[in-house]
Amino acid sequence: MTPPPVPSPPEPSPSPLILDAEGQPRSRLYGDIYFSTEDGLAESRAVFLQGCGLPDRWAGRSRFTVGELGFGTGLNILALLDLWRRARPSGGRLHIFSIEAHPLSAEAAAGVLGAWPELSDLTDLLISRWPGQATGFHRIDLPELDATLDLAVMEVGAALSAWTGQADAWFLDGFSPALNPQMWRAEVLELVAARTAPGGRLATFTVAGAVRRGLETQGLVVAKRPGHGRKRERLEAWREDAPVEAATAPRVAVIGAGIAGAAMARALRLGGAEVEVFDAGGPGHGASGNPAALVTPRLDAGLGPLAGLFAQALARARSLYSGVPGALLDRGVMQLARQPKDPGRFAAIAGSGLFDPGTVELAGSAEVRRWTGEAEVEGLAQHGALVVRPQAILSAWLGETRREALVAISPSEGGWALEGTDNKVLWRGDVVVVCAGAGTSRLVRSAPLQPVRGQISIAPGLASRAAAWGGYVAQAPEGLVFGATHDRDDEATDLRASDHERNLATLGEALPDLARQAAGASLAGRASVRAVTPDRLPLAGLAAAGTKGLYLLSGLGSRGFCLAPLLAEHVAAQILGTASPLPADVAGLIDPDRFRRRALRREGRSPD
Repeated sequence: MTPPPVPSPPEPSPSPLILDAEGQPRSRLYGDIYFSTEDGLAESRAVFLQGCGLPDRWAGRSRFTVGELGFGTGLNILALLDLWRRARPSGGRLHIFSIEAHPLSAEAAAGVLGAWPELSDLTDLLISRWPGQATGFHRIDLPELDATLDLAVMEVGAALSAWTGQADAWFLDGFSPALNPQMWRAEVLELVAARTAPGGRLATFTVAGAVRRGLETQGLVVAKRPGHGRKRERLEAWREDAPVEAATAPRVAVIGAGIAGAAMARALRLGGAEVEVFDAGGPGHGASGNPAALVTPRLDAGLGPLAGLFAQALARARSLYSGVPGALLDRGVMQLARQPKDPGRFAAIAGSGLFDPGTVELAGSAEVRRWTGEAEVEGLAQHGALVVRPQAILSAWLGETRREALVAISPSEGGWALEGTDNKVLWRGDVVVVCAGAGTSRLVRSAPLQPVRGQISIAPGLASRAAAWGGYVAQAPEGLVFGATHDRDDEATDLRASDHERNLATLGEALPDLARQAAGASLAGRASVRAVTPDRLPLAGLAAAGTKGLYLLSGLGSRGFCLAPLLAEHVAAQILGTASPLPADVAGLIDPDRFRRRALRREGRSPD
């Protein structure tokens, strides 16, 4: 079956950036210029880089964090990255957190950043990984520069409240306080001060009295400095205490060689940790070993933090998997409407702004038929979803796996030890992350996990574009993968003919013609066991309150390939003492300690 072409995305909304009569990039919304095309780069260097004491202040530091209000065209960040590549400390890593309520497209930004050909290589790099326009947090990797950029696309107060990091330097570069007073209100300056690290510095072009007083009210020392160009003065502010150096990167054991363990190993190594992976069965022997996996979000029409988690996770997974050779089998998954309320739910999700333009769209029955070859129902075309080859991802991210059976995790000499049979100590180190799926609760008794057996069926010689409806169908080199069964508290992995019949019945509910073809094939299959929590949300973070150094990444259910890359970065941030890529409210949803806190609240007791 030849897959039909993916429909083109709709025309984007008008750009926030326009060029005025003098060719200056100007905000359509605020009327102020983004920068002067004559000396914008020099102004960024003078006001923000010099104003924050860079590069001297990152000398000898293993980690340095810069925050910015007003990402705009990305010019300040380009100036920062240019300085960082020329003067970064040996082994240092740069983390950037920026905020933009009205993001530009990559095309709009590229059109004006071309004014500085001396930065063309950095401009090309940033534009090639330009953050999305969906509401929420976006992470951009810049490994060539040992740097990471997190962009919060949202209102400034909400973004600062959601960010869990602390900046060593702040670039306060919103549009003029007279034209954009919301960016400079007292509540925003209070949040900035609260997220300034010891010894941190702030710089801004404005010397407005309200800004000076707002910074002083937060206990910062504020001083006027000579301005740049036609601006006579600018501001610098700072905390008077001394910077705190980051702790030495830890030695970490990751237990489990499925997608959770692989994503965990990748995130930790990127942050400088020494990692060893343990799994007695080897890479992908569990639920991550199927020949194909769908990378799709849980579709939540509530459009709250839960929906934001899955939208952000999908975008992050798509970005990372696209860079793994051999990982992508197909792009796009059609979600079929099965209940009368589904079209309305799909419409709310497609119009929510949580997904980048063109990645999630309503599909009429004619489009669904073109996609599936037979179904005539409405659907949600998830153009940003993927079908991936699990083994390619595991091979790229895991590294060497120690195939040794673990019996226990125990405290040892200020850290942790892994014990095998006969009380043999297999490893000692600082941190353990358990990513063992259904086996997690055997090592960490407090983990509230339930095993769920799932069997897939594989029909050699058949083909179809990916679709989901409660069941799913996807293409793999081995043939058409479809299923899967869902049997709680069953941990057996034997292949069952009765489950093939169940999978055929599920396939027949949505795609009867394809089911008839599959029924005539000699079906292969695979059974594995997933793990779910009572609220069907993952466990990602410290295993229990007060348990230093023991973390979980488990309970991903059937969304492991969507959730694992982002949640691993969240857990790695907790371990390494860096800013999480997740907003704070989202992080609370997946905290392993949430069940204890809820129980205490039900009893009328404080959870803290």
